[in-house]
Amino acid sequence: MSAPLRIVFMGTPDFAVPSLQALLDGPDQVVAVVCQPDRQRGRGKVLSPPPVKVLAERHGLPTLQPQSVRKEPFFEQMRALAPDILVVVAYGKILPAALLQLPRLGAINVHGSLLPKYRGAAPIQWAVINGETETGVTIMQLDEGMDTGDILLSAPVAIGPQETAGELFDRLSLLGGETLIAAVEQLKQGRLAPQAQDHALASAAPMLSKEMGHLDWSLPAARLHSLIRGLDPWPSAYGFIDGKRHRFFNPEIVRLTSPQPAGTICRADNQGLLIAAGEDCLLIREIQPEGKKRMDVAACLRGAAIAPGALIS
Repeated sequence: MSAPLRIVFMGTPDFAVPSLQALLDGPDQVVAVVCQPDRQRGRGKVLSPPPVKVLAERHGLPTLQPQSVRKEPFFEQMRALAPDILVVVAYGKILPAALLQLPRLGAINVHGSLLPKYRGAAPIQWAVINGETETGVTIMQLDEGMDTGDILLSAPVAIGPQETAGELFDRLSLLGGETLIAAVEQLKQGRLAPQAQDHALASAAPMLSKEMGHLDWSLPAARLHSLIRGLDPWPSAYGFIDGKRHRFFNPEIVRLTSPQPAGTICRADNQGLLIAAGEDCLLIREIQPEGKKRMDVAACLRGAAIAPGALIS
């Protein structure tokens, strides 16, 4: 049996937590955790630790939160930890070559897509937005590029026809931890052969913006269906009814040609809002009126009138 590896884990958000937990439950030794600095969150601007730090402190692990990973003091701290391998999961910054080359087994990353598709900050959301039926996680060797390193191991999954980005995020974060453990074990045994990515097949998954959520109802219902699911829970899709912002969730495509202009509410009842699109219609089952919580359309209609014939802008 090989000796346990000394692992330094670098990650920050919720997506990275199952991977860290999987390593903590495994046979190797996590000697330290590196994450982004605490940030102000919520309306009260309360300084809050990232999820990975919360888990690390629960297990008594040393936690580093450098403002920069390119400064000499941080590099010396990493050198003193003498890691055999660096595991990076949604850390949030591109790492310099000197850091990647420090461990004897290099640095590996858990990415939420089947590379080379969807390189970038939001691979899970873009897979849903673009109507993909399959995605997965990739364990890759890190280099100085944006998700351009050699592939070590991939695990595909199907995307459900009604699945949101948030639901897929949760599934892939767990799958990432499981696949990471398999990859680390095979690395120790020398059974993983790196495969270069075909860069000609690469696609980008840039950060999302709130502006992306403003729906263009002239688009086909199928396109809107994917966009609403891909932006759920953040930044969410929206439009304006009588001048007030309403966020839309839980869509269903209705194969129906409407004589009404795109964006017109054709029906409003306990089943939802039936809205004309550029092609077919979309039934919206959940809504969040401005200043209120997300709710079923039926509940919304009990407290506010949304009249058929209204145009969503």
